[in-house]
Amino acid sequence: MSEPKIYVIQKHDATRLHFDLRLEMDGTLKSWAIPKEPPTSPEVKRLAVQVEDHPVEYASFEGTIPEGEYGAGKVEIWDKGTYKLIDRKENKLVVEIDGAKLSGTYVLVKFKDEKNWLFFKKK
Repeated sequence: MSEPKIYVIQKHDATRLHFDLRLEMDGTLKSWAIPKEPPTSPEVKRLAVQVEDHPVEYASFEGTIPEGEYGAGKVEIWDKGTYKLIDRKENKLVVEIDGAKLSGTYVLVKFKDEKNWLFFKKK
């Protein structure tokens, strides 16, 4: 298993309210937009759309992105903590999340579509 890295979910009230899952990986924050509240139980599965990587410094950002700028809207930290990478393949990530709201083993599985993943908590 890897050393603990940054894990954060930012609640982003932009054009549509969504949650941005960010995992520190390869010197950046790998990022996915989750249209609904992230899953806290194994019964719930969520779509996670991969978006562009963000700088690691962005993990602590809270505030309002001004109108006219990309991602305009209010950003607040919904959950944060650390994670350990358990398994990483091209189409699957398994991580152990240690956050205030999410904790346990979570999986991201890529659909055939390049950007769409399924995000869920393992039983």
